[in-house]
Amino acid sequence: MSGTRTIVAALAGLFAVAGASGPATAAEHIKIGLLITAGSAPIFVAKEKKYFEAEGLDAELAPFDAGQPVAVAAVSGDIDFGTAGITSALYTLAAEGALRIIAGSSYDVPGFPAAGIVASNQAYDNGLKSLKAMANHSTALTQIGSSYHYAFAVVAEKNGVDIKTMRTMPLQSLGNAAAAVVGGSADTAMLTSAILLPLVQKGQVKFLSWAADDVPWQVALVWTSGKTANERGATVKHFLAAMRRGAHDVAAAFVGPDGKKNFDLPTSEATVAIVAKSINLPVEQTKVAIGYTDPDLRVDETDVARQIAWFRGQGMIKTDFGVDKVVDARYAIALPEKKPAR
Repeated sequence: MSGTRTIVAALAGLFAVAGASGPATAAEHIKIGLLITAGSAPIFVAKEKKYFEAEGLDAELAPFDAGQPVAVAAVSGDIDFGTAGITSALYTLAAEGALRIIAGSSYDVPGFPAAGIVASNQAYDNGLKSLKAMANHSTALTQIGSSYHYAFAVVAEKNGVDIKTMRTMPLQSLGNAAAAVVGGSADTAMLTSAILLPLVQKGQVKFLSWAADDVPWQVALVWTSGKTANERGATVKHFLAAMRRGAHDVAAAFVGPDGKKNFDLPTSEATVAIVAKSINLPVEQTKVAIGYTDPDLRVDETDVARQIAWFRGQGMIKTDFGVDKVVDARYAIALPEKKPAR
């Protein structure tokens, strides 16, 4: 009997200790706004490999169709973090303190073409055979003030063409822009590589140039609200730690020793499969769509400064501010070789 009492007492003691310690701490729920494109690969990989869970986060992915609503959703508190293409609205909200840029995302660099410029067959046959010949022609864009508006303009300017001499056609989506240039209602368009290459291969448009061959640029960024950046610093750091683990895996899977896109690396097949499943594309199309990922998601601050200056020059940004006003140095890492004077 005494032995039984001893066991019961021991069990009671264990239950008491367990009750005193309470339940395990629940993971913090976060909502991430993003576009379902290959540019979001680091998040897809981090989610699939449970890197967010390892950082104590329960990550919910919230898909959007365009970048500007992602910025607005972060300000309103509908999402905790956002990643999408740059826009004039993003920089305006960040300059007001409503948003803070905390990391880089996708980049357009030589060897990893993310976007290119094409001409309609009709325009090409009529002499539009190079970027230098685009003046006085039309171009299909997603939106005025969008990332592709900026990139098209700086590439055009690099080739001696002022976009103000062109008729811009904001058509709200890349699919609409593609349809316009295929149908000939637009003479040119800047399209993602995943959309562009099949059209060129089928002879529906003529290829002119990859944007990054003229001007490498920061396509997308990662942000949070000013309130979250100021009041939930630990959460921001855990989120970025998970995202950067995903980015390291993406870079290791697709960036070869020569810095070029490579799908013969040890983890290429498995990582392509994760991204393909996440964006609902076949593997071969996903390979075309995958762009460059910096393993630390560093921010190309030189290009960010150039973007801000260009949007201001177009009257889309009304106030004067620098990179340090929008990029949060508490969290973001700058590309050191490209960090501008502040």
